[in-house]
Order: sequence, then C-alpha cells, then structure tokens
Amino acid sequence: MKGSFIIGMVVAVSLVLVFVALAPVDKNTVDKNLDSSKPVVLSSFTILADMVAEVGGDEIISISLTKPGINIHGYEPTPSDMLQAAKADLFFSNGLNLEQSWVTKLLSNLPEVDSYVLSEGVEAMAIAEGDYEGKPNPHAWVSPAQGLIYVENIRQALVKTFPDKAEQFNQNAEVYSEKISALDEMMSESLSSIPDAHKFLVTCEGAFSYLTRDYGLQEVYIWPINDEAGGTPQQVSSVIEAVKKYQIPTVFCESTVSDKVQKEIAAATGAKYGGVLFVDTLSEAGGEADSYLALLQNTATVITNGLGN
Repeated sequence: MKGSFIIGMVVAVSLVLVFVALAPVDKNTVDKNLDSSKPVVLSSFTILADMVAEVGGDEIISISLTKPGINIHGYEPTPSDMLQAAKADLFFSNGLNLEQSWVTKLLSNLPEVDSYVLSEGVEAMAIAEGDYEGKPNPHAWVSPAQGLIYVENIRQALVKTFPDKAEQFNQNAEVYSEKISALDEMMSESLSSIPDAHKFLVTCEGAFSYLTRDYGLQEVYIWPINDEAGGTPQQVSSVIEAVKKYQIPTVFCESTVSDKVQKEIAAATGAKYGGVLFVDTLSEAGGEADSYLALLQNTATVITNGLGN
C-alpha cells in the first residue's frame, strides 16, 4: 500500500507539472514578487536581457529566462520558466531560428504578453553547410554593428509599450549605442593588428561569421551550428587539415560546449588552445563576459592574444 501511495503521488505531481507546462498562464494570477511599480521585461537569454537592461535602465526590470552558461539552441522551457514568463509585461527573443522552436511554444501559453524579435533588420548571413545550410546564422550580436540594430529594436519596442518613459529610453539607447560603437572601433584596431598569416579564427561552432566578416578574418570551425554531433570524424579531420595547411597558431572553443575535441585538434597539429569565447551566454556576474560590452571586449582580447604573435 505504501509503495502504491508513493507511486500515485509521483504520477499526480507529474500530471500537475505537465498541466502547468502546457496550459495558458494568466500573469495576473502569479505573484510577481518584484517591484510592482516597474514593468517586467523578459528575454530568452542573458545577452539580450543585458542589452534590454541598458536601454530600459531604472524604468524596467530586465530578466533572462535562461541562466548564464546555458546552451540555448536546444533549450526546453520548464514549468518554472512558464511561471517566470507569466510575470512579464514584454518578451524579447533573438529570432533567426535560434530559439524560435521553444519560444513559439512558450508564447502560445502566454497570450497576454507582447513579444518582439530583436534581429529584425539584421543583415543575415547564411549557414554555409550541414543540415541547416542556407538558413540564417543566428549569432548576429557578435558583430557590434549588428548589435546596434538590436539596441534600436529594443528602444522602439520599449517606447511603443511604455510611451510615458520614452525620453529615458531614448537617452539610454543613445549612450549605450555610443559605447558599442566605441568598442567596434577598438575591436577593429585590435583585430587588424593580427598578422595576415594568422587571421584564421578556429572555433568549435561556426558562431562568429558576423565577426569574421566585419574584421577580415577567415572562419574555420568543427560544426556549423549547434553541437548535436559533437564533431564527426570528417569535421575534425577537415579542421586538422586546415590548421596544418595554414599553420594556424591557436584554436578556440565556446563556453557552452565541451572543448575536448578542440584540445585534441590542438594536440594533433601543434597549435595552442587559446581558451574560451563567449557567444550564446554571458558569464556569471563578476566573470570576464558578464555583460554584452564585456563579451565584445573579451572576444577581441582572447582572439588577439591568441593570434597576434
């Protein structure tokens, strides 16, 4: 009897969680547990939330649905995410097929929450190969020039949704855009100092296409997008061949995937492993990439240190 009771309780709890995950959520029935005088703006991942916080300033509460370190490509929202989302007055996602499969499911249960796609207007680059060949590369924010488009989209959405705070949003966006533009100039100067023979960015995922286009680097990667295969023998062999052929001195990997294969490539070629680059997520607070601006700065520093000598 006791065993049957426990099993029954587990089943009951599971059914409740399924119901919470699937049923539409009324944000008015959820205690925000936040400053009720400020609107809550939710973003699909940390980088967007940081950008929103810069433009929104003290006028809003900016929250990321996913936590630092999460690989957002194949993320699956949890019941607690649904409750978190129900607190929002506004929702931002990247688009370009990055997280749209799960964002669409999430928003279908939140009919009262207005949502915006922040990559609208981006000069999308196509993925060059693999199962997603021809589809847009979603990582546009790694380019400061494209990041400015995100800022403008955030500004417009906030002004439209909360017009009484428009003046502050406009001021914040202007200041923030100036900081991003200054970083763009810094990155251009830093990355242009890399010797021409070393201007190859070797990463695990082909997530830096916008950056390599902007700053005149050649892109080499193990897999074009996601890490579902973890690097096939053919992909690994291709990268090893490229590193040897062009005598590329340093290889890198992203913070959300295992660097095991990339370190094996470094060992097989005599290249150095140059460390971690952040692309889909910020670091924890106090880390080397705990804001979008810090992420851009860190990207330039790590690449230049790895390839610049």
